[in-house]
Amino acid sequence: MSSSATPIFRSEEELARLPASERIRYRLVSAACRFHANDNIADHIEPGELDELKAEVQAKMHEVLRALVIDTDNDHNTNDTAKRVAKMFIDEVFAGRYRPMPSVTEFPNAERLNELMIVGPIKVRSACSHHLCPILGRVWIGVLPNEFSNLIGLSKYARICEWIMARPQIQEEAVTMLANELQERVKPDGLAIVMEADHFCMHWRGVKDDESMMVNSVMRGAFLKDANLRREFLSLLSKKTA
Repeated sequence: MSSSATPIFRSEEELARLPASERIRYRLVSAACRFHANDNIADHIEPGELDELKAEVQAKMHEVLRALVIDTDNDHNTNDTAKRVAKMFIDEVFAGRYRPMPSVTEFPNAERLNELMIVGPIKVRSACSHHLCPILGRVWIGVLPNEFSNLIGLSKYARICEWIMARPQIQEEAVTMLANELQERVKPDGLAIVMEADHFCMHWRGVKDDESMMVNSVMRGAFLKDANLRREFLSLLSKKTA
């Protein structure tokens, strides 16, 4: 079934006989929901299906190892590699696709705080959706709240970052998704995010450039309109990274 196709109606009995990946895909297509590599699909996964997905990925990964002509039957180092990789993908490095948004406690801005706040650096780990190579970096978040903003705890910024980043993606889209989530949750007058990261698709393969890093930013609201505020944020950032 292609992601754009209209699904053929299936009864519950028919769905139950399908692999978990096909059942989940059926629900996504039926609901006209996108399921790109960096999308969260937790709402369409039913209890117990993640364990089924891991079993599917394990079986497929075992075939990949066979195609690479690796003797997993007799090589003690790769006996359980397929199982480890399946667990790593579903439960760890891509968990942001399969797990719901972590619980985040919000507080009203009782003191009507309206000064610039900077959170970071937050260490982040992601993966390039082109080669599934690691992306390792740091994120800084600038928030200009208003009296109607929802304030969240310091650790919650890290939780949200981890949830967004634990998916295959490109850095530019990851930072935008993080900005969208924080804008919706905090509702500040201004939001600024800077991400600096090493990309192992450059360090490990291709040009094998060990020095290059990627830095990109998203500016919203007051940070976009007020050059002085933007300069203050970037100036404080440069002192933190010096």
